[in-house]
Amino acid sequence: MKSRFSTSDTSSRLAKNKSNPAWIHRHITDPYVRQAQQRGYRSRAAFKLIEIDEKDRLIRPGMTVVDLGAAPGSWCQVLRERLAKKGTQEIDGTILALDLLPMDPIANVQFIEGDFRDEQTEVQLADLLQGGKVDLVLSDMSPNLSGVGVADAARIMHVCELALAFSAQHLKPQGALVVKTFQGSGYSQLVTLFKAVFHRVASRKPAASRAESSELFLLGRDLR
Repeated sequence: MKSRFSTSDTSSRLAKNKSNPAWIHRHITDPYVRQAQQRGYRSRAAFKLIEIDEKDRLIRPGMTVVDLGAAPGSWCQVLRERLAKKGTQEIDGTILALDLLPMDPIANVQFIEGDFRDEQTEVQLADLLQGGKVDLVLSDMSPNLSGVGVADAARIMHVCELALAFSAQHLKPQGALVVKTFQGSGYSQLVTLFKAVFHRVASRKPAASRAESSELFLLGRDLR
């Protein structure tokens, strides 16, 4: 189960090989990697959410946010910063994180280790929500890619559909969903699915997404 989804932000199977000299060089010279280390973020992916939020103003005080595929936790770190009460260690809002993989604790973040489709995980989430709905769902999930285009497109679509179905069930009417996807086969169909669920749909390509990567993010707002 724990190998089903990955939240890796690398752009190819070769890049995932951390013993590869090209990967090492790119990693140590990447300005976002350096900034993440300086600011204490667990991943450079933090800057993707920061840029999306600065453009779309998604994160607001008092909201409930669910982060799907949260490990290692950099998006939760950004959420915690943006929901922080000035001058205190507390936050104005609720952050719920789910992942098949374990995640080191983050203050004010409630973490569930499990598959969000499983009944046990759903019960835990329901207990934390206490009957309430969610303002924002984030998904940096991506499947473990094989390098076979058609198969990978189907896997990417499946992961995005899962996040979409989760959001349709749990979001407030004015809620929003951000999912990671990839430009290519199946992308137009995914946009069509988003438009069937949300009134407003847009794509985002943050500067922190490497230029050579087909990675981008779909944003849906206001449930139909």
